[in-house]
Amino acid sequence: MAHYDLKLRMGECFRELELSTADLTRFLDQLELIEAKVFCLPEIEKGTEHNPASIIEVTPQQGETAHQLAMEHFQKLFIHHNGLNASSKAAVRLPGALCYAVDQAEYQAAQLLIQEVNKLKSELEHIVTVESGLPSEQRFDFVHSQLRGLITLNAYRSINYLLQPDSVRFGWANKHIIKNLTREELLQKLEKSLVAGRAVPPFSREQWIDNVNREIMDVKKLPAHAILKIKRPVKVQPIARVWYRNSQKQVQHPCPSPFITLCPREPLLQTPKLGELGNYDASTVKHKYKPESQQLHLLIKRLHLYTDQPV
Repeated sequence: MAHYDLKLRMGECFRELELSTADLTRFLDQLELIEAKVFCLPEIEKGTEHNPASIIEVTPQQGETAHQLAMEHFQKLFIHHNGLNASSKAAVRLPGALCYAVDQAEYQAAQLLIQEVNKLKSELEHIVTVESGLPSEQRFDFVHSQLRGLITLNAYRSINYLLQPDSVRFGWANKHIIKNLTREELLQKLEKSLVAGRAVPPFSREQWIDNVNREIMDVKKLPAHAILKIKRPVKVQPIARVWYRNSQKQVQHPCPSPFITLCPREPLLQTPKLGELGNYDASTVKHKYKPESQQLHLLIKRLHLYTDQPV
């Protein structure tokens, strides 16, 4: 019964999110657009979600075309909003910026609408990832039994705004997620995978259970003081570098969606300079020099888990 009530709350929260997002896009349609640029990225096809990208070709759009693409992007929450071959496991990204001339009342209204949308996005994510009490392996069925075809990455992703930036330039970022674990934390994580009982292709349920049991045994063999570190590469992502002249400060943001840029008309309307996003080519990326770190050994490939102990 508790899960049934939670599913009803999740459905109600999502319906409010759809309505609030529609309210926001209608409001933005009525504002004075002074400049807009978005950069369309290739569709990620089914089965290629985890493939590293060596080349990403960008298709730039500007003006009213960019604005309408952004409004559609903010409302793309289901897999049927994308192409037939698009992956449901990958969020659609549309980096860019939309610049609007606003008076004080319009600025306050835009801010309130964006905050309401983001509050509902956070609430939806909290229901699914925290209140449900489910491990990640079981959340898919929980969500899709009520909201079939929902792309949760799109639904959770905030809509962000900027106030009076002097320039917004775009680029690409490569990085790793690094997380240290204790042996007990790792064993708890593996036990949850075991209890979930949901096989991960191409394994059958029985093969998956055997693999996880083997991983648990390997971890238990390690000494208590063993270093355990998840070092997972994150796929290359678009970023925005925002410059504020008055504070002489540059802020770098992930940019999976267009920034809503609010430009006050008073005392003097200033339009920020919007840069371009070029094609990504992995062969031209120059990495900063980093000193060699402690040698680690791969323990569990699927988790990108390393240890300092010989394997």
